[in-house]
Amino acid sequence: MTTTTLPTLPHWVDGAELLPAGTRTAPVYDPATGEVTKNVALADEATVDAAVASAKAAFPAWSGLSLARRQQVLFAFRELLNARKGELAEIITSEHGKVLSDALGEITRGQEVVEFATGAAEHLKGEFSEQVSTGVDVYSTRQPLGVVAVISPFNFPAMVPAWFFPIAIAAGNTVVLKPSEKDPSAANWIANLWKEAGLPDGVFTVLHGDKVAVDGLLEHEDVQAVSFVGSTPIAQYVYEKGSKHGKRVQALGGAKNHMLVLPDADLDLVADSAINAGFGSAGERCMAISVVVAVEPVADDLIAKVTDRMRTLKVGDGRRGCDMGPLVTKQHRDKVASYLDIAAEDGAKVVVDGRDVEADGAADGFWLGPTLIDHVPTTSRVYTEEIFGPVLSVVRVESFEEGVQLINSGAYGNGTAIFTNDGGAARRFQNEVQVGMIGINVPIPVPVATFSFGGWKASLFGDTKAHGAEGFRFFTQQKAITSRWLDPSHGGINLGFPQN
Repeated sequence: MTTTTLPTLPHWVDGAELLPAGTRTAPVYDPATGEVTKNVALADEATVDAAVASAKAAFPAWSGLSLARRQQVLFAFRELLNARKGELAEIITSEHGKVLSDALGEITRGQEVVEFATGAAEHLKGEFSEQVSTGVDVYSTRQPLGVVAVISPFNFPAMVPAWFFPIAIAAGNTVVLKPSEKDPSAANWIANLWKEAGLPDGVFTVLHGDKVAVDGLLEHEDVQAVSFVGSTPIAQYVYEKGSKHGKRVQALGGAKNHMLVLPDADLDLVADSAINAGFGSAGERCMAISVVVAVEPVADDLIAKVTDRMRTLKVGDGRRGCDMGPLVTKQHRDKVASYLDIAAEDGAKVVVDGRDVEADGAADGFWLGPTLIDHVPTTSRVYTEEIFGPVLSVVRVESFEEGVQLINSGAYGNGTAIFTNDGGAARRFQNEVQVGMIGINVPIPVPVATFSFGGWKASLFGDTKAHGAEGFRFFTQQKAITSRWLDPSHGGINLGFPQN
């Protein structure tokens, strides 16, 4: 009998793989087969210290490099990523489970931030006021912070880190990335690409791990700032603990995103949008639409259209040309499926049951098909909790005002959308709804990289959002300089200036 020893994914420290002796590990699964494909190293306190020390040592030279030279490295990274993004997509699909086209889309959105960061010279400009007092000028500069940490979730192993690290690096910081241990290989691939692009060793570090690594970064005296994306309870924990230890923190949390459908809306457009926004990436994204708020009398017609489209969706291995892949782990699949029992107990109607799906994939894959639930009570956990899976709920209301009130009464404020042909209603909606990102006939209103990403209320902890202008402000600190240079005519040293 022979046994196969699975490889262990190492950390990436000081421009090379690092696998300390006796390290703890965690299994990494292929969600489409249910098989463990590798293990990932989990950092201990000594490994955290080594990672941060490497990043700290690299900071003086990198921050002192000319902005033009830093931009050249970013341009090189952008070109390499564009040429080889298919490799990264395959890695993401093999560990997350999302279909290849979705993985490529994720990389493309991350690449937008890389391209935005290549314009760092524009965003790092200071200001200048001349002669604010007699012979006195005041101006400002923006300088990098030092070592910054990025703690990212499993659902977007390339895009979410890319919301932060291109801007942080362009601004002159060094980055320690702590990816999810569920799908960690994308981070190592990105680290290798940075090295190939000419990034000096230590500027980009990958630290794998669990709570030990997270707490180590939050408490470390040499980490100046932390960017986090994940669930709201953990986002609040990261914000409070990081702030307690004197760090600048931006922590993006969970969501329960609504789509308000008015009676004048194009229901075919709404149905297509609900399918894409509810079931893309198996619903494992903070910008997924999880609640359709139908202003009567449209609910029955809309549900019929959505149900027809759901029948055409092919669920299976993301490498086989399917529309939707598995969930990331069996544990998560079972938790999401449990909400269907809760729905039935609370009096909702399960219109399409994803537990009945016949997937094009291995029997042991973590399968749950698209699910549609109607008449969901707003007191049910199906409505109040972030399910983070392919479950679309329908809540019926009688008016625009009732729909807006429903959205505003929720704990979250990440994203929302309205579907209507009434410009006045859309304008009123965007002004009254208490949500950070709003779509008008756009189901997933993720802004382009030149604008900033982030929600309101329990969806964001901290004062700044991801990428855009706020991203550069987060990763830099401002200096204000007040200067006075005496004119030679004041009677002091004469530097030989002409007298007339």
